[in-house]
Amino acid sequence: MNTVHTVAQLRAALARARQEGKRIGLVPTMGNLHEGHIALVEMALQRTDHVVVSIFVNPLQFGPNEDLDSYPRTLAEDQRRLLDAGAHTVFAPSVNEMYPEGMQGHTLVSVPVVSDGLCGASRPGHFDGVATVVTKLLNMVQPDVAVFGEKDFQQLAVIRKMALDLCLPVQIMGAPIVRAADGLALSSRNGYLDENERRVAPQLYQTLQQLAGQLLAGRRDFDTLLEEARQQLQRAGFRPDYLELRDTTTLQPADEHSRDITILVAAFLGRTRLIDNLRCTLG
Repeated sequence: MNTVHTVAQLRAALARARQEGKRIGLVPTMGNLHEGHIALVEMALQRTDHVVVSIFVNPLQFGPNEDLDSYPRTLAEDQRRLLDAGAHTVFAPSVNEMYPEGMQGHTLVSVPVVSDGLCGASRPGHFDGVATVVTKLLNMVQPDVAVFGEKDFQQLAVIRKMALDLCLPVQIMGAPIVRAADGLALSSRNGYLDENERRVAPQLYQTLQQLAGQLLAGRRDFDTLLEEARQQLQRAGFRPDYLELRDTTTLQPADEHSRDITILVAAFLGRTRLIDNLRCTLG
């Protein structure tokens, strides 16, 4: 496995792979890797011959009061995990390498409509930062396939729309959520939870499961169902940011005609913001 820190080094490494006729895969990450990330690498390895994993904590997608400075940076441990997983190239650029002229006045990629609401409403400018850095990474690597986790459901929808609209020659793939044994979706931010919060955290997914069960049982009073679920989260100690039913394909609010629905939630537990989702196909 080769670790590179500049775009020139990255392109040189990938030129050799392409000369050998290899298909290139990309897994963009912000590091502090866990088994969820490794599942993305494994999916990329199944579909391509040379997998690049980028590790970059992107300042452009963090708001002014978010956790940019405290976000865990664990490059040495990440490299060990990726070596064991079979990745071929790690691209770990500096902020200056990614934004050599600074971020003030930098060209932004904005994906309207699908970015609206949900995390887009709670984190203004977040998806512009995500879409911009992913566009840059796709241009730097020029992969055949790029793999993203379905836990960040809205982010995946934004990236798919961006790639389609900009005619980017890459297949965007989503990998299923990887969960701990108690159901909590794996996330680097889970490390912020204290011992008691970690015991409570699985109730987020349990609430989604119960809500899905009500939908599958035939209930269609969406507003009442959502309010009951919000109250359940509050009783458990969460501060819900949003809890919504969206059409899985369009990400527009679900209505009585929707059949493929995704339940999306973001909620604070202590100082930690957790997100999760669950797809529900109605008869």
